[in-house]
Amino acid sequence: MLPRTTPRPVAGPLTPAMPKAPIELMPLARLASGGKWRTEAMRSYRTPLMLWFTRGQGRITVAGLTRGYGSHNAIFIPARTMFGFEVTAQAYGTAVFFHENAEISLPEGPCHLRVRDALSQGEVTTILENMQREIDGDRAARDKALTHHGGLLSVWIERQHAEARDSAADTAARRLARRYTDAVERGLYTGQSVSDYAETLGVTSTHLSRACRESCGRPASSILADRLGYEARRLLVETEMPVRRVAEMLGYRSSAYFSRVFHERTGQTPTEFRTSRRA
Repeated sequence: MLPRTTPRPVAGPLTPAMPKAPIELMPLARLASGGKWRTEAMRSYRTPLMLWFTRGQGRITVAGLTRGYGSHNAIFIPARTMFGFEVTAQAYGTAVFFHENAEISLPEGPCHLRVRDALSQGEVTTILENMQREIDGDRAARDKALTHHGGLLSVWIERQHAEARDSAADTAARRLARRYTDAVERGLYTGQSVSDYAETLGVTSTHLSRACRESCGRPASSILADRLGYEARRLLVETEMPVRRVAEMLGYRSSAYFSRVFHERTGQTPTEFRTSRRA
């Protein structure tokens, strides 16, 4: 078991501490800039996010549930919800970040919407185009306009969710996998092992891993290692912390052990990875 350390708040990725606008739009290609680990590794953002795919297909895992996505899919991911998804060269779309100053009522849980109706597809396209026009311009009351457009997007999500006919059944395994990913997010800097999380959730490690495999095709240990791996890479790229401090924050028993695990996952030492990403 890894030693427990005191959690310390760290800024979320791709989310400015003081956003200029309450809503930010970002092409999926930019979201993945810096390497596929930016999207494929398990991570979370500190603000809500909606992904709107207009072309391409792949798989996405949100809160321990893996599903396929395709064109005209909208996926809403609440703040601090673990997720990761495949991005190919053929995948196009937009990521919509709702920052802390966006006073908009949004869904409490994640939802995956397959939008087949052309009218509904046109509605969300128009909303996003209006948002982008406000972001690109310098008109009076821009933030107010963005907030109202965000409200319309929230209504659109709610209506699509109410009309959805292919929602995944909420099985016991999926509920346990979701509780596990939520627990990992809360305890990311506490150095807990899969056994620790299983004990907290009132199940055995074997049962927890079986539920995760059923829900997303991966054992609980893989999910935890992937999440820690993403956070390690993010801290190395986005902060000036010494490698020793990164290892300590993530609960590794020594910087040498952290470096060995990091090298096994990425093919580089932490220092090599940091240098290559900043070159």
